[in-house]
Amino acid sequence: MEKEPEQQKCVCEDSSTSAEEQPGKSGKDISRRGFLASLGVGAAVAATGVHLPAKASTEVMPAGNLVRISLQINGLTHSLLVEPRWSLLFILREKLGLSGTKVGCERGECGACTVLIDGHPRYACMMLGVESEGMEITTLEGLMDGEKLGPVQKAFVEEDAFQCGYCTPGQIVAVEGLLRKNPTPALEDIRTGVSGNICRCGTYHNIFKAATRAAKLKAGKGGA
Repeated sequence: MEKEPEQQKCVCEDSSTSAEEQPGKSGKDISRRGFLASLGVGAAVAATGVHLPAKASTEVMPAGNLVRISLQINGLTHSLLVEPRWSLLFILREKLGLSGTKVGCERGECGACTVLIDGHPRYACMMLGVESEGMEITTLEGLMDGEKLGPVQKAFVEEDAFQCGYCTPGQIVAVEGLLRKNPTPALEDIRTGVSGNICRCGTYHNIFKAATRAAKLKAGKGGA
């Protein structure tokens, strides 16, 4: 009776074999991936001085909790209930209807929402309503003389200092703030004064001319 052939034994390298059992490897050798992973974790711990949390907190402030504040806007006092998280921009537009203050980037970069806070230009999107209590707030609407345009607004019209017009309210308020601080600005002062306001249409040349014109109008030199 013929013998069955012996099964050929397969000699394969076991991936689980330790470094000491693998020829040419020492116990100190580790994989490239393992080295980089351990280096990244070590760097994070060293940089922060604390161990990384197992799970980030998901606690969020609940919406709907209202507080009463009093805001001084364009010479009038407004008493209203607001959520602590509401920005001044949101309150001006959505709660008080002062839509001259425009919504732009909402992260303090474009200047479309510029208002005056105690006479100084500030981004309304970067201020909380509760933070603004006790301050004198002036919006674009507050620069008018009744139904007439104020000097800066009039100068922007005369010098055609806009195209699409979306950034114009913020530009006007920025120039107003500049002229309150420096009634006779040089060109470089004007450039600096509106540097925080972006005009995507690129009408900066006419904006600079309007600022110069507004300075003359404010000084009573309208015909100059």
